[in-house]
Amino acid sequence: MSESPVKKLDCRGDQCPLPILKTKKEIQTIGIGEILEVWSTDPGSKEDFPRWAERTGNQLLKVEEKNGYWVYLIKRMK
Repeated sequence: MSESPVKKLDCRGDQCPLPILKTKKEIQTIGIGEILEVWSTDPGSKEDFPRWAERTGNQLLKVEEKNGYWVYLIKRMK
């Protein structure tokens, strides 16, 4: 299985809790084992995404800061 995202979700400009709510909905549209890439400018997302992934059983593969926003790679596990 490739570590490349099958979908991208741009949440830049959205404030908490919108990035998590949108991610929760969007991750249901990809297959188990596939990866969703999420972009967020919300500073709280740095804490929210790891907690959300752990709570939902999904895997946070990568967190990277790029040009004023964060990129999250999340693998759907169930």
